Amino acid sequence: MKRLRKVLMIFTAVIALSAIAFGAFWYHNIHWFDTYENGIKKSGAIEKQVTLPNGHLINYGEVDNDKPALLLIHGQMSNWENYGKILPELSENWHVYAIDVYGHGGSSHDESLYYLDTNGDDLIWFVDNVIGESTVVAGHSNGAITAAYIAAYGGDNIRGLVMEDPPIFSTEGDNWENAFSYRDSFLNIHEYLQSDKSECWEAYYLRHCYWGELYMPGPMPKIADYAQSYRENHPGEPVRIGFLPASMWGFLTSAVDYDLEYGENFYDLSWNHGLRQEDILADIEVPCVYIHAKEGMEGDVYLCAATREQADRAVSLIGDNCRFIETEDSTHDIHNAHTDVYLEAINSFL
Repeated sequence: MKRLRKVLMIFTAVIALSAIAFGAFWYHNIHWFDTYENGIKKSGAIEKQVTLPNGHLINYGEVDNDKPALLLIHGQMSNWENYGKILPELSENWHVYAIDVYGHGGSSHDESLYYLDTNGDDLIWFVDNVIGESTVVAGHSNGAITAAYIAAYGGDNIRGLVMEDPPIFSTEGDNWENAFSYRDSFLNIHEYLQSDKSECWEAYYLRHCYWGELYMPGPMPKIADYAQSYRENHPGEPVRIGFLPASMWGFLTSAVDYDLEYGENFYDLSWNHGLRQEDILADIEVPCVYIHAKEGMEGDVYLCAATREQADRAVSLIGDNCRFIETEDSTHDIHNAHTDVYLEAINSFL
């Protein structure tokens, strides 16, 4: 009986410790965004809005100080708060303006605005009329292509450009259907918009996403069912999946304020609005830093925003005033994953 009690005590302790460990794991996953919110608070960033003369609204976060101006443009399915973790470090040297791209966050949601030049021209107005001084512009992902447009055509107030892993040329159709972002996001956005929408976007995405097909084909249907149930029980809130690391689902946090029609313009390549990216790059005269996530492949699909060949071509078009940096892996979110590399690129303009 003593031995049995001892075994039961050990078994109970193991169960209790396992429950505590799982609870801590769940809590950490659900509260992953706390570090971003804490960074926003620590930096003193204030969310603001400005309405342009044309009636369009730009939502942005600003860290107000007497330092040089830095304009940050996030990537697809994100928002200005995605820079939250690094705002304290950025604000040591910069007066930061981090905007929401049209169709994202609190900025205007209007299908007629979801084009490179339309958003780019309004951000040039933002630089001239809200910032009103010499500005370095830094963009992530497709935001980097918008930043390149601003650098090329923004006039004398643009003093430098940082392009963080842009999907250069692929978003014009160059090997587009073999791009991870096409297979994983934009094809699914298009097919969801054509569907009967019997389930929420988050559940549909998780049921059909390319990374799930590659790495977790068995569990994904159940995970999608969970997302649908969560959405039904928490209408209007971001879907949260505590039993998975936030690196697998965290981007869904901003999906609640993302217009899928914006993504449709990437599926059919109309976002470029007739512009050629090579012309934009060739027209850049200000100093530039291009940060490229190292090329990675899974079969015939490249797991990076651009291949090394596409990145080299972009740098050659910009010319001698462009410095090229490549990270050691294909992680796309460089400003959060390789913060030191990103900060060095930004601060090189000081």
